[in-house]
Amino acid sequence: MALVGIAIKRALTLQKTLRGVRRKQSPEKKQEKTFLKLIKKAQNTALGRAYGFDEILKSENPYAVFSKNVPLFNYDSIHDAWWYRSLEGEEDVAWPGKVQYFALSSGTSGAPSKKIPVTQAMIRSMRRTSVRQILSLAYYDLPPELFEKGIFMLGGSTDLQWKSSYYEGDLSGINGTQIPFWFQAHYKPGKRIAKERDWEAKLEEIVLAAKDWDIGILVGVPAWIQIVLERIISHYKLNSIHDIWPNLRIYVHGGVYFDPYKKGFEKLVGQPLIYIETYLASEGFIAYQGNDVHGSMELVLNNGIFFEFIPFNDTNFDQDGMPVEGAEVLTLDNVKEGVDYALLITTCAGAWRYLIGDTIRFTNLDNSEIIITGRTKHYLSICGEHLSVDNMNHAILKAADHFGVGIPEFCVAGEIDESGFGHKWFIGTDDSLDAEAFRLKLDEELKAVNDDYVVERRSALKGMQLEVLPVSMFYDWMRALGKEGGQNKFPRVLKKDQLAEWEAFIQVDKV
Repeated sequence: MALVGIAIKRALTLQKTLRGVRRKQSPEKKQEKTFLKLIKKAQNTALGRAYGFDEILKSENPYAVFSKNVPLFNYDSIHDAWWYRSLEGEEDVAWPGKVQYFALSSGTSGAPSKKIPVTQAMIRSMRRTSVRQILSLAYYDLPPELFEKGIFMLGGSTDLQWKSSYYEGDLSGINGTQIPFWFQAHYKPGKRIAKERDWEAKLEEIVLAAKDWDIGILVGVPAWIQIVLERIISHYKLNSIHDIWPNLRIYVHGGVYFDPYKKGFEKLVGQPLIYIETYLASEGFIAYQGNDVHGSMELVLNNGIFFEFIPFNDTNFDQDGMPVEGAEVLTLDNVKEGVDYALLITTCAGAWRYLIGDTIRFTNLDNSEIIITGRTKHYLSICGEHLSVDNMNHAILKAADHFGVGIPEFCVAGEIDESGFGHKWFIGTDDSLDAEAFRLKLDEELKAVNDDYVVERRSALKGMQLEVLPVSMFYDWMRALGKEGGQNKFPRVLKKDQLAEWEAFIQVDKV
């Protein structure tokens, strides 16, 4: 009898009831308290003194003074103004104390890694939100036995690199070093394998150890989790992963739009999984899927992150995906459902009015529920077509469903030459697919989701090329760039230099 599991499930049910009571505090009030805590805590830092945090705390309208005093930052501007000092070992720069960890942001293939500060306050914040997500499992009809099974978490190496005054590594690796003692018995692949830096060596060790684990929950980026499951199934000659892990019930994913990967996952499992989405970035644990009703994620409003929102449109952003001077910035009490916003965050890791690079859309304001719709720089508009990643994802998925194929990876680039404007698509699938038929269907679906695209396809945007490639080619390129495993993701929109490198790679790989 699963006595421990029964006790845990009862505790989760109690937390579900208490959570409903705590929700009585308005989202706006939670954010106001979080904002004031952050300002008060950082008022004696170099950044806090420079931007008059003491003045903000004394004012009748603290946010109005804050938005006037503190500029908007992206990574480059906040690094060059403040974070470089923390990297040099200086204390009390943008957050009290010395920053001991820097997360190497996965970014996108070909882009240099960013070094994001991870303070002890942020580690505690992420841990608290992780616990909240575990408690949210009370909303699902799960057997008590599940809570006694292993949790397989695929991430970067926990063998962090020492850089004279701080440690650096993937956020998943940093978090892996902070796993509490009470969780160690459930955590797989365990400390020894988690330290392995070589991706292929780690995969081999995971495959060999898999037969000894009883996994109930998977956690990780879809592409790399899928590769692990395929390796295990192949090695042990299984029909599905449930032949070796019969109690597997949940997959917790994040980082990319999951639906394109779903067909691939369904081929690897023997019974349906519950899919739960998270929004865990190097800058903080921003949101998680709290229940199975709406399928959206709840913003974490009272745990060390203050949010601002910029309507993502031509008025507020330039062609490079950067906010223009005087861009409209809103707080939570002024946003609307169904509108895309670029996200600004202020955090207990020393990020201040920081453009994280993601765009989100509110689906339920009462519960502050969102979906991720794309990236500020990963949209395509070379002649006014304004294609977002959300548009691309939905069009690709519709076209893939029409042909009954799985397309876990794709990318697109804009091209301008003497013949005019055009798009060049690269489609990753291991299924048989007629490139020309798919091109016509994709064009049709893009027109269905984006009116600007329709207009431009009738006028300026004449060209649309499409090439079908094996999925492995996308991952081989990431491997060649040293961006394999962990939190690394393939970019959906390729810029000029990336396109040249990518095309050179696939030509060589075909030979």
